[in-house]
Amino acid sequence: MISARKPLAKGIADLIDRRMHMFSSIGKLSIRLTWQIPLLVAFLAILAGAATARSAAAAELLMLERPGCSWCKRFNEEIAPAYAKTDEGRRAPLRRVDVTRPWPTDLAAIARERLTPTFVLVEKGVEVGRLRGYPGDEFFWMLLADMLAKLPQTTTSGVSETQGQPR
Repeated sequence: MISARKPLAKGIADLIDRRMHMFSSIGKLSIRLTWQIPLLVAFLAILAGAATARSAAAAELLMLERPGCSWCKRFNEEIAPAYAKTDEGRRAPLRRVDVTRPWPTDLAAIARERLTPTFVLVEKGVEVGRLRGYPGDEFFWMLLADMLAKLPQTTTSGVSETQGQPR
């Protein structure tokens, strides 16, 4: 992962160096490349850590699917195009998991399923609710709302209102 960042960091550092050279050639600014690369690498590491922390703490809706599943296809036609734009989709983004492939290591605590599609609401690596099968567009939203109601509500400060209370 770090080796993938080096070409990006080098490319961005080169771009910065060219821009700074332009300014230094007219006498306005003189910056050396020696401090730019470590600063850029540190910035990229902070961004990567923030993205990982955000994804680990957020709720997500797993869609367990397999190739050739006709009900998965129907979900993809009826719900998937709009899902990310809805309040539900922003609260629990959709993550697709192909059950015919190796199970993701970050989902070790989530029970596998043979029936597809199956929707599993997960928060902080813990299963909150499960919907087996696709019941159609109207019932899907209603059943999803029931699952989302089990999530702790967060206030504007980011603190859970139901913290310490059983779900």
